Amino acid sequence: MEKIRLLHTNDIHSHLEKWPKIRRFLQERQKTTGNESTLTVDLGDFCDRWHPLTEATDGKANTQLMKQAHYDATTIGNNEGIGNSKSQLNQLYKEADFPVILANLFDRSTLQLPEWANEHKIITTKEGTKIGLVGATAPFPLSYTPNGWDARNWSDILPNIVQFLRKKVDILVLLSHLGINEDRQIAKELPEFDVIIGSHTHHLFPNGEQVGNTLLAAAGRFGEYVGEVTLFLDDYHQLTKARADTFATEEMLSYPEDEAEVFHYTDKGKKLLQEKKVAWLPFNLGVDQQEHCLVDETLAAVKERGETEAAILNTGLFLDDLKKGVVNQDELHMILPHPMHLIRVTLKGSDVTRLILEMEKNRHFLRNYPIRGMGFRGKIFGQIVYSGIQYDETNHVVRWLNKAIDPQKFYSFTTVDHFMFIPFFPTIEIAGQTEFLFPEFIRTVLGDYLAKRYPLSVENKI
Repeated sequence: MEKIRLLHTNDIHSHLEKWPKIRRFLQERQKTTGNESTLTVDLGDFCDRWHPLTEATDGKANTQLMKQAHYDATTIGNNEGIGNSKSQLNQLYKEADFPVILANLFDRSTLQLPEWANEHKIITTKEGTKIGLVGATAPFPLSYTPNGWDARNWSDILPNIVQFLRKKVDILVLLSHLGINEDRQIAKELPEFDVIIGSHTHHLFPNGEQVGNTLLAAAGRFGEYVGEVTLFLDDYHQLTKARADTFATEEMLSYPEDEAEVFHYTDKGKKLLQEKKVAWLPFNLGVDQQEHCLVDETLAAVKERGETEAAILNTGLFLDDLKKGVVNQDELHMILPHPMHLIRVTLKGSDVTRLILEMEKNRHFLRNYPIRGMGFRGKIFGQIVYSGIQYDETNHVVRWLNKAIDPQKFYSFTTVDHFMFIPFFPTIEIAGQTEFLFPEFIRTVLGDYLAKRYPLSVENKI
């Protein structure tokens, strides 16, 4: 009986403090004897630009780390696909020694898969068993499309691939960054998959989940677990049994030198970012200051980038002040670590009023509300702040540039895409015409604005 081990990681999100343990664990489990074979795969979101080393290297350092663990294949998550510009993503895997399996992302200019992607991959074990790998990532057309990509639904892509590939392989595996609900649906509609290894929704299946004939596996988030699927096959390469397990990273062996390695990752990233000077501030910019306010400067930057008269942000985005003197990329990254893009939203005047009333209704609830995920890398949502929009709390009246709003006229404002993803302001998605502004993150927009308003050349004159 042949034994095949599928080791899998997912949604590590640049939690590199776990990496030394994970790497050792993978390397140890990759050792085989006799009729055993091992494949190691990652399900995407290995990168996350909250980490300074990922930010400083556009994720290329993460690719180098993956090479240490001898991955056989990976697919991408939204943090790779949306958290990078098109040119950055096209460079991300240039030095990879493993294939990227991705069937549902196409270049809009060519309508072909990107050069770095493979629709599928067939790997033959030493016992002659053929394993087919297919990859798919969560499609976010509002984000992918303006970035030059065409992300398609799995239902438009996978059935044809399965029909073609199933005849050629003994085992068929889906590397999924689609989420738990999609994985369950695929298992029902495409039972030809023997195994679906899942991610994206950060779900954990400690011992897998069986849906019909398909085994679902998933290993949580942030490198807290490593997963392993074990397949047993007879002499005719037919699957006789499958088992899924997960292993807690916290319980894995640690070495004294791990701490120094983890520190090196952060320190190297910060030093690279510190080398990139942006602006010279003649005064402190504080989050809570009335004069020289960081929030006000960012609102102005956001309006300028979006070419709108108004902007809306939340103070929880800002994790610290900016100090007087030279501003570098490391400081911008520390105060605004979120991989958030800007959106330009256009609404009728009546819907602008409705949106602001939604925000005012939620204001006190959100002020100390903890937010996690959806691009947010802070702690609490904080206060809602406007520029170009006024709200009369006594009379419940909304004004635009201190003038009455025309219910039938259209108005545009700029904010972060996070406001569209959270459930508190439905008017944006329901009634708004929304344009995603790529490729900059909000910290880049602020940096570009500060560079023009407070140029480094001033520093040399003082």
